[in-house]
Order: sequence, then C-alpha cells, then structure tokens
Amino acid sequence: MQLVVARVGRAHGIKGEVTVEVRTDEPELRLGPGAVLATEPASAGPLTIETGRVHSGRLLLRFAGVSDRTGAEALRNTLLIAEVDPQDMPEDPDEYYDHQLMDLDVVLADGTGIGRITEITHLPSQDLFIVERPDGTEVMIPFVEEIVTEIDLEEQKAVIDPPPGLIDNNAVVAGATDGEAEGSADSDGDGAVAGGPGGAAKGDPS
Repeated sequence: MQLVVARVGRAHGIKGEVTVEVRTDEPELRLGPGAVLATEPASAGPLTIETGRVHSGRLLLRFAGVSDRTGAEALRNTLLIAEVDPQDMPEDPDEYYDHQLMDLDVVLADGTGIGRITEITHLPSQDLFIVERPDGTEVMIPFVEEIVTEIDLEEQKAVIDPPPGLIDNNAVVAGATDGEAEGSADSDGDGAVAGGPGGAAKGDPS
C-alpha cells in the first residue's frame, strides 16, 4: 500500500536541500537517509534520501543526484510516497493510522448516524475528521478524546459526543423505517490518526 509521507517545499540554500511538509508521525522511519520514495508526479522519482536534518523547526532533506538549488526547486510541491505494509500497526494501542480510520461510520452514542470519514487533516494543534453527511455536506470533527469517545475497528465506526453547535440538527439523519442511520459507509479504511480516545492521532504509517 502506498501512502503520502511528505510534500516537498522550497529549496534551502544552494546545495540541493529542500524543506518538506511532513505528513507522517514517523519521519525518522519513513524519511530517514537511505529511504527510497515514489513520487507524484511519478516523473520526479523515485527519490533516495541522502541526508536529513532539522533547521529552525523544519525538516530539510537532500536527495541523491540533486546537488544544487535548481534541481531542488524543480522538486517543489512533489509528493513523497512510501510503500507501507497494510498490516502495520502503531505501537501504542490507542493510536491509529489514517488508513484504519478512513470510511468509518460516524455515529452518536445512541447509534444515530452522522456520516462517514472521508478525509483526515493533520494540523499542528490537533487532527480533524472530515465527515461527509448523508446530504452531501461536510462537517469537521476534532479527533480528541472529549469528542471522539470510541473507535471500534471491528464494527467500523467512530462514536462521537459532539458539543453544542459542532453538528447542526440537519446533520442527524435517521432511517425512515427502522431508525438506523442512513448513508452508513462500507469501511475498509486505512489510516493513522492520533489524539483520539485514550491517545494521540498518528499520521500515515508511512
């Protein structure tokens, strides 16, 4: 399975280094020297990481064969993609990879359906679930223990206890005949998110 682990930013200096926007909680594993990464666009890679260091809070990488600023600038906005074993799991049992969480049904404690997770956004302060509701609109749900009270991978659902105003009344759509939530998702998600129930959200296992 392939997962995006970083996006190349600006060139740094004149010796081929680039800044990267990290999209994994395991940069030392996925973005260490010697790692070979596929790219999007594919024509930019594969790229082999030659060196890595942190400068002013930003990760700087240099790739094999890229030795000057011109070559580094040519890689700007390239996505770096790692090959990941889909069976990999975070060491902490309260952490999840993004691929585990994608497409989970989002429900209230009483089983009322809210929607399904279609995207996970990793922000500096917290992680967010982007949830598509049955009417096609979206709602953002912070992945914090106070709101996301349970992740049940066997049942393929995330149980939430939203504060007033997070989800308006139109977000709750019950089944017309049996009271079950409409629009439940088929779940085969793969993700890593940290910061949820009992733990923190992990980024992609890549």
